[in-house]
Amino acid sequence: MKNKGLLLAIILYFLIVNTSYFWESHLGLLAFPFYLILGVVYLGFIFVFIRNIYFLIKENFSEKKRFITCGLLLLVLTLTFLKPKGIFDFERLESSNILEAQSEGAANCTTVIKLKKDYTFNKRSICFGVSKVKGNFIFQNDTIYFKNIQLGKLDTEFYSFAVIEPDEFNKMNKHFILKCFKNKTDSTGTKLNITKIEWESLKHL
Repeated sequence: MKNKGLLLAIILYFLIVNTSYFWESHLGLLAFPFYLILGVVYLGFIFVFIRNIYFLIKENFSEKKRFITCGLLLLVLTLTFLKPKGIFDFERLESSNILEAQSEGAANCTTVIKLKKDYTFNKRSICFGVSKVKGNFIFQNDTIYFKNIQLGKLDTEFYSFAVIEPDEFNKMNKHFILKCFKNKTDSTGTKLNITKIEWESLKHL
């Protein structure tokens, strides 16, 4: 009975880790505590694995159920260590990215904006929680207009438009920034470093 419960816990843990793409943004501020719990469970599985290996050796590998449990634990622990965000990249099911921009603020808070070929965008922010904004965009004369915005759990507002500009501090390398504005009266804007841009794809939108 205990063995079945352990196997169920291992499988459930594996499914939770590998589906984080779908649920993490819905947790908001609870995302970090939840990931902490997953980390504690991971350490617990390591202890259980070592314990079962000890008994397996003591039993001369005669216990088949224990052998299966150790094999499953080893597989899940290894895959989680190598692919902590999951073994499958669900973003590949979406349209390809034609522009990616990111910024890093205080306390290692990060924001990543991705524009996709099918006129959709998403913004993922990690700062004491995980939040995701989705919507559509229109590209006109180096200006990106955001439409149909769906705010994340931790967001109260989003930018109305953004412009692509050369980085004045890195002109020699032809580096560009994405400058986002909340509205037309926003004179400062928010700068994100563009890490990927497909000009030809943008021009044909």
